Amino acid sequence: MDKQVRVRFAPSPTGALHIGGARTAYFNWLFARQQQGVFVLRIDDTDRARSTEESYRQILDSFRWLGIDWDEGPDCGGPYGPYRQSERTEIYRNHLQRLIAEGKVYPCFCSAEQLQADREEAAREGRPSRYSGRCRDLSAEERERRLAAGEPHVYRLRTDATGETVVHDLIRGDVVFQNSEIDDFIVWKADDSPTYHFASCVDDLAMRISHVIRAEEHLSNTPRHVTLFEAFGSEAPAFAHVPMILAPDRSKLSKRHGATSVSEYREMGILPEALVNYLLLLGFSPGDDREIVDRETAIEVFSLDRVAKHAAVYDVKKLEWLNAHYFRAQSPDVVVGQIWDELVRFGYVAANEVDRHVLAWIRTVVEFVQTRSRNAADLIDGMRPYFEGITAYDDKGVRKQFSDPATPERLRAVAQRLAGVAPFTAPVIESSFRALIDELGLKAGQLIHPVRLALTGVTVGPGLFDVIAMLGREEACQRLEIAAERIASGTVATK
Repeated sequence: MDKQVRVRFAPSPTGALHIGGARTAYFNWLFARQQQGVFVLRIDDTDRARSTEESYRQILDSFRWLGIDWDEGPDCGGPYGPYRQSERTEIYRNHLQRLIAEGKVYPCFCSAEQLQADREEAAREGRPSRYSGRCRDLSAEERERRLAAGEPHVYRLRTDATGETVVHDLIRGDVVFQNSEIDDFIVWKADDSPTYHFASCVDDLAMRISHVIRAEEHLSNTPRHVTLFEAFGSEAPAFAHVPMILAPDRSKLSKRHGATSVSEYREMGILPEALVNYLLLLGFSPGDDREIVDRETAIEVFSLDRVAKHAAVYDVKKLEWLNAHYFRAQSPDVVVGQIWDELVRFGYVAANEVDRHVLAWIRTVVEFVQTRSRNAADLIDGMRPYFEGITAYDDKGVRKQFSDPATPERLRAVAQRLAGVAPFTAPVIESSFRALIDELGLKAGQLIHPVRLALTGVTVGPGLFDVIAMLGREEACQRLEIAAERIASGTVATK
């Protein structure tokens, strides 16, 4: 490319970062990184009534969590700042004055009531609603007189209603708009502030933005933006409009379909690696059948010509599958760190735990349960049997392992044997346990499997003798006695 690639994402701090916005930002970021370009984070906070500092901080935090970093922005600055639109009013005003001086904009004094009457008349006559041009050709004297009198007004851009505007979209190809559909639109509001369109174009111009990659809902605005760039005597950036994200029923994605913001997914236990992988696949094809695409690979394969033209359909099952992959691929030590506060909260471990045996046991349980978990919540739920009393047992396991009438007595025999084991370590426990198997004339599985189910409520898990050692003598014996009593009395609850 002839000039440096500079892209931007400009969220409004009026709420949490939506996954649609996060995907658009990720596509911008990937394009910038692949092209050795610059990714600019710009904050569109001109809506003073709805913009909040809390939302601003939450948006930045969501990007950091996703691993989407920026080269220029409100917190780190850059050569074309400031990067918050609320701090750029003088820049916008200077650009407006330039257009006024060149006669490319004019003040419009039409009241809201007049404009509404115009719209109603157009509707009655079956015409498209567009500005009538009532104030377009006022004499200079009348304009100056009304301005001097302080009459409320906006500024409109003079547009040419003839011909057509062709937008060369890098995803959709050429999109043609009839100029007759573009009226003299407002660029400066009556409250002495710029419109979204004006501020956005001025910022893109001033910040040397080369490519505007944004949601397709902005496609209809593009001819206005092209017209504004022409008014400034500048070439418009290249445009690329990414497809919408639809719900499974192909309606607009909303909260009724589940989580829609990055912060909600984070709270659900979705990993950032899984979420950006999923966002990539929403409307983009890597060029083969692969579905696991990490950031480094995504940078290599990303191309705007592989972004789909049609809407992407949200699939929570795919996201959960991806999350399970990334969750299980983490080292157990990393996972322990992720869930440590929850382990402390549930009382499974002390906040300042230093006992290496306890820490090793936690890692052992995590390593085992992790392979069967989709996320941290699943993992902690799967760890409960090793740290809490058993209230229910695996249904299939109960039918298979607790059906023998001799099981209660065998469990009590194990409890009695454990009561005398010393030292209470896994090797000594195993030796005593296997001796009991021989004494009872059983096969190993006939005792090991019922004991595991009685102790943990499940049929699979870490090594049984490690489990017994970490539960401790008193807890292990108590669980065996409770299970024996429940089996004998027919009160075994299943899950």
